[in-house]
Amino acid sequence: MSARAVVVVNFGSHDLLERHLLPLTRPGGPLIVVVDSFSTAGERDRVEALTGRHGWHVVTMATNAGFGAGVNAGVRAAAAAGAESFLLLNPDARASAEEVDVLLADVEQHPMSLVAPLIRDSSSRVVFRGSEIDLRSGHLRGLPTPSSAPDRDVLGDAGAGRRPWLTGACLAVHRELFDRLGGFAEDYFLYWEDVDLSLRALDAGASLVLRRDVTVVHDEGGTQARADAARRGPAKSDTYYYFNCRNRLLFAGRHLPASSALGWAVRTPRESTQIWLRGGRRQLLTAPRSVVSAVRGSGVGLALCARAALTAPRRLARSAA
Repeated sequence: MSARAVVVVNFGSHDLLERHLLPLTRPGGPLIVVVDSFSTAGERDRVEALTGRHGWHVVTMATNAGFGAGVNAGVRAAAAAGAESFLLLNPDARASAEEVDVLLADVEQHPMSLVAPLIRDSSSRVVFRGSEIDLRSGHLRGLPTPSSAPDRDVLGDAGAGRRPWLTGACLAVHRELFDRLGGFAEDYFLYWEDVDLSLRALDAGASLVLRRDVTVVHDEGGTQARADAARRGPAKSDTYYYFNCRNRLLFAGRHLPASSALGWAVRTPRESTQIWLRGGRRQLLTAPRSVVSAVRGSGVGLALCARAALTAPRRLARSAA
């Protein structure tokens, strides 16, 4: 059995699985693990038929427990089959067998690293070259294009409270680091779990590496938003707005002292508005429910942030003990 694995979490996107995973299916290649987060009985049947036809390993989830839980289940299954290095890949991301090999070889040589490629959309526009989070506000932004940078770029803190993070859309990790971190935090459900994992990796002494010599194509729209995109153009899904607004504040309560988390809470109207505006102002007319989703997510996030701030002294005391 291969010591390498590609882990994909599926939710209603079986058509993308065959298109993107078949080029990676080869003798001596990585084990392909498909985690099917339950969407419909018909989709489950199609995924099981697909994985059986191509010899992929399937993990069937009784419910949709979220991205982090799906990845954790897939990595556990791959590790049980003997894999030591894992490439986490979105169903709507396309990577060649050679690109997969480069990313997995990197974490095998550097087990205490998270490694991601450059990511382009289907029009060849670079949409990910590394990102950073401003710990003073919770604002996320992509890193600027450097005038020159090595092919294997170790991302460092940018100063002024800014720290780098890597996307979970295509991310290589070694079993040693994944086990040390305990995998993804599952209560994010969707979005921000990769920011959380990146910062926990840095705190554990690991490196975040961007392989500028490797490019993966991530088709815009993804799996969550495809139905919504067909319904209302460029707007994101209600799920996107809810969990991005919620999880920004969950992250603050989990990672920051109470005083800093309060600053994030104060900035919530501004930051949640910026999240909503990623779908364009037109959606105020075409999809007014999206505003409700952003407001609901912000309200739940504020409650989670406050709860974490109130329990922080007890958490710290337990940690010291």
